[in-house]
Amino acid sequence: MQSEKLADSDSNAIFEPEADTEWDDVTLSQYRVIRRNGQLTTFEAHKIIAAMTKAFLAVEGETATASSRIHEAVHSLATKVINGISRRLREEGMVYIEDVQDQVELALMRAGLHKVARAYVLYREEHAHLRAEKHEKKVIHVIDNTGQRQVLDEKRLRVLVTEACTHLKDVNPELIIEESLKNLFDGISEQDVDHVLVMTTRTLIEKEPNYTYVAARLLLDQLRSEALSLVKFNKTSATATEMAADYPEYFKVYVQCGIDYELLNPVLAKFDLVKLSHAIVPERDLQFTYLGLQTLYDRYFLHKEDTRFELPQAFFMRVSMGLALNEDDCNARAIEFYHLLSQFDFMSSTPTLFNSGTLRPQLSSCYLTTVPDDLEGIYDAIKDNALLSKFAGGLGNDWTPVRGMGSHIKGTNGKSQGVVPFLKVANDTLVAVNQGGRRRGSGCAYLETWHIDIEEFLELRKNTGDERRRTHDMNTANWIPDEFLKRVHENRKWTLFSPDEVPDLHDLYGEAFKVAYEQYEEAAEQGTIKIWKRVSSVELWRKMLTMLFETGHPWICFKEPCNLRNPQQHKGVVHSSNLCTEISLNTKSGEEVAVCNLGSVNLPAHIKEGKLDTDKLQDTIRIAMRMLDNVIDINYYSVPEAKTANSRHRPIGLGIMGFQDALYKLRLPYASQEAVEFADYTQEFISYYAISASSKLAEERGSYSSFDGSLWSCGILPIDSIQKLAEVRGKYFKMSTTSTLDWNSLRERVKTKGMRNSNTMAIAPTATISSISGVTQSIEPMYQNLFIKSNLSGEFTIINPYLVNDLKTLGLWDEVMINDLKYCDGRILSIERIPEELKALYATAFEIDPSWLIEAASRRQKWIDQAQSLNLYMLEPSGRKLDDLYKLAWLRGLKTTYYLRGMGATRVEKSTVNNNPALNVGNTTQACALDDPECEACQ
Repeated sequence: MQSEKLADSDSNAIFEPEADTEWDDVTLSQYRVIRRNGQLTTFEAHKIIAAMTKAFLAVEGETATASSRIHEAVHSLATKVINGISRRLREEGMVYIEDVQDQVELALMRAGLHKVARAYVLYREEHAHLRAEKHEKKVIHVIDNTGQRQVLDEKRLRVLVTEACTHLKDVNPELIIEESLKNLFDGISEQDVDHVLVMTTRTLIEKEPNYTYVAARLLLDQLRSEALSLVKFNKTSATATEMAADYPEYFKVYVQCGIDYELLNPVLAKFDLVKLSHAIVPERDLQFTYLGLQTLYDRYFLHKEDTRFELPQAFFMRVSMGLALNEDDCNARAIEFYHLLSQFDFMSSTPTLFNSGTLRPQLSSCYLTTVPDDLEGIYDAIKDNALLSKFAGGLGNDWTPVRGMGSHIKGTNGKSQGVVPFLKVANDTLVAVNQGGRRRGSGCAYLETWHIDIEEFLELRKNTGDERRRTHDMNTANWIPDEFLKRVHENRKWTLFSPDEVPDLHDLYGEAFKVAYEQYEEAAEQGTIKIWKRVSSVELWRKMLTMLFETGHPWICFKEPCNLRNPQQHKGVVHSSNLCTEISLNTKSGEEVAVCNLGSVNLPAHIKEGKLDTDKLQDTIRIAMRMLDNVIDINYYSVPEAKTANSRHRPIGLGIMGFQDALYKLRLPYASQEAVEFADYTQEFISYYAISASSKLAEERGSYSSFDGSLWSCGILPIDSIQKLAEVRGKYFKMSTTSTLDWNSLRERVKTKGMRNSNTMAIAPTATISSISGVTQSIEPMYQNLFIKSNLSGEFTIINPYLVNDLKTLGLWDEVMINDLKYCDGRILSIERIPEELKALYATAFEIDPSWLIEAASRRQKWIDQAQSLNLYMLEPSGRKLDDLYKLAWLRGLKTTYYLRGMGATRVEKSTVNNNPALNVGNTTQACALDDPECEACQ
């Protein structure tokens, strides 16, 4: 094609045609266009050319010179239009006529042909008026589940949408109906009609957050149709109002069907199903956000051959029944548990929600193992990983005992290849065992900083180098002793060893570690140790931080805080954390696999009239602790060492979620001293009530078997164990020890009545259960005020409803503000018309100095007997900033840290507006979801 320039005299814009991308009418003829009356017709490119030609002629006139230029320009632009819709054509096989015309307008505008584009718009409007004058009626036929062709029941559609909008402010059912009808075509399936309603509604969420509830309720209608048809109920569909009356009868049929399908434990039939069914509150089905219900629909609800038959309130009651199996009054306890879950006051972890009440109730979240230094033991550990991962467990493996590269192997008289090749095998095992297709297997490998293979371990997640020595699917974490960081501060040398020559270092910490380590250094100098290496501690620390920045791994975790504050130090050593770095439990190779059972309190659900509702919080924790303790006895254990450890020590991990929502409710900016004080205040109450609840359970059920000799038995609570760490750290430690409650009486109670659980608290990521509950994740700041969250269930528009409500109050919520939010990637600091007070309150994760996250975490850590999954965010990372940040985490007494989040690691895309809501989520910033499948293994 000639590259002649066509000028638009109105705009003086210049368009230089590009070479056409090859396409042909034969290929395009296989695709369909959905016309405005719902009819499907063949895709015909020549009609695009004809329409654009008319627009050009309206501007240029019909001259020989103009015709040549118009011909070249139109064909080039038509190619751009087809390329613009080609992805949708390939994926869907069809495209709406409006979308084709939108692409024509877009191509003309991008080419600078504004006058021609205006002529084309006028052409579209003229034809729209002609259609209106003809009263063109769209007749849609729907194919039902039996294959019969019927006229679309618009009356039912209107009832359904109107009901979904009931009691919600600022939503418009007519808008949903109007937009949905545009996207229906003749011959559409009944199921796809429901899908279009949901997809249409979800595109409106960015403009009004309450549409998330409308979309969820419309999805719920699909679920009701599926469930009622499969459980052989007396009807195959029901509105929300009808279902409220039908729930009791449905629930009884559902339980029996679950047993018949060999999905539910037959013992559930022994419950008083009539009593339980009448305890169900159907209206709670309406409180889900779209993200929450879609997540449950995709991965949690019971199904037979991919057809769901479990409705939300039946789901919560099933989980509750499964947790109440061993209770004396199982019916009363099941109802008590049900109300806690179904009101979102507390949520059990994902494995518990998956498997409670089923034939194989693997309810525990995390498993921690120590891998021994022999071939048989290593492969036994990898086998255990597979078995534990198969049933939804998240894994933390301590690999420190495995000898390093170059060390002697007595059995073969050869030399070891080190720990890395075995890590590769462990990585591939996690990929192979994908937890029944619901989520991929997930694990984290831990290695202590003095291990001779530590430098190669740091590079496991790099995208360059020998692929046989890379683990792209497995997380890694540094297990750092205090002595190393002291030497970093003092710029001293550090020595690496192979563990087979320094076997006791693995189990030592504090002053005992320091003494033994220095003795081994002397032995190395004297030649009695064969495998060792002297390095700069500063350079090794720098490499740790460099790899953390480049690959996100290994995470930074601290050995001494986990052990010196460990209530169970009389029974062993904490050698690692878990998959998400919130668990700190003893492990012993060949004897004990540590297990933890998790659940999280919904913090904003306990904010009432501008303050923490401590009475409700106490009641929630009392019930939640009982539920978590019940998991230990009901749980299915795929390896015997896990049952041994869990039965002896009975650890549980009560956490929190929605911390950011609670701050919004209290009008406290995350980056403020008031937020730090609130973190301290709330965690003190949670700690007090959790320890008290465990002690009361011990009075009722007996203390855990290894209680004697624990810190608990000595009256040393988490707040007291800080002193042990302070004595070892000296000047390298600063942590608050203030308190407000009557801890003396609780100390005495614990000493005399005992504890039911060796460990009681851990703050997990809550990646999925916070979505189910409709709150922000764990202790995280708001990622962005408007973004797309991507997880295994798809992509979801997330908008901050608190911000929107404030902007509405100020009269600032409009289309311009929505576009400003998109342009600014969900951040509001640069939007001038927003008041400074709101900018501080709604500052997002990358706008908050990460030191505030550490200060708040330090205040929580003083009350917690385990640890926290603490993500750190840095908009513009540098070596100096990372050094300061992670040294601050150590100095403030944190036990672990989790991901380092940087904007460079996120996916940011601003998509163009798409008027086909059935096929696109709309014009919204897309970004990192912070919903890693790894996190979900915990929550």
